[in-house]
Amino acid sequence: MKRILVPTDFSQHAEDALRVASQIAKKNNSEIILLHMLELPQQSNDAIVGGTSIPETMLFMKKANETLDEVASKEYLEGIPVTEIVKMDKPIHGITQISKDYDVDLIIMGSHGSSGVEELLIGSNTEKVVRNSEIPVLVIKKNIPNFNASDIVFASDFSEEAKKPFEKLLNFTKLFDSKLHLVTICTPNSFKPTHVSEKAMSDFVAEFNITNYTTQIYNDTNIEKGIINFSNRIDADVIGMCTHGRTGFAHFFNGSISEGLVNHAVKPVITLKI
Repeated sequence: MKRILVPTDFSQHAEDALRVASQIAKKNNSEIILLHMLELPQQSNDAIVGGTSIPETMLFMKKANETLDEVASKEYLEGIPVTEIVKMDKPIHGITQISKDYDVDLIIMGSHGSSGVEELLIGSNTEKVVRNSEIPVLVIKKNIPNFNASDIVFASDFSEEAKKPFEKLLNFTKLFDSKLHLVTICTPNSFKPTHVSEKAMSDFVAEFNITNYTTQIYNDTNIEKGIINFSNRIDADVIGMCTHGRTGFAHFFNGSISEGLVNHAVKPVITLKI
């Protein structure tokens, strides 16, 4: 893992994400791309038609760069190569473009959770990145002094299209020598006989060279609750899932489940686009 992108709005939630990024970067000799998106009111207009004036824009840019310098000088980032970027754009566009320009391997973002607050990277913006990013996104919900990924839950229907994102998850597990807990959530609305679910998981796993894993079928009232409750039951460190982008989750997942987990799960969530 060469480069980790950490978007920041200078909130506590963004710093929680940066602290986790620093731990992963030190473990893997990675570079951190520290990005602040400066979204000015009516930034597409010029001063003549009522947009933000050039002097005001320069002032905002200067202040943003100064604050970003302060963040990059945090003690916990010592020894880590950090590239600082202030970009004027809408968050989703800027984050997507920078991740491509810098060949980023992982995006780490902070999120407030279910109640939401009106900050740059909270709520809908985090969800938009999760839904649209081609790069794995790790969502951090709280301060984690010692980030660990020894036990990772991967919830899926274990269909053909889940294989490619699963390969990306395997790359992440190699960084931490993680144990994978593969789980199918069975609900009244998505019921499958046990033998059908077991065969799907068995056939899926057979195509990968993995040994440190378990397979489980977990019953619950809905998929989101099932994933959270199962993760809590085994005391997992991270929850992994596939996202189908703008169209929601394929077969097993849909948009409301992805947003629900990003909002409601206290544990870190890593999403991988199909």
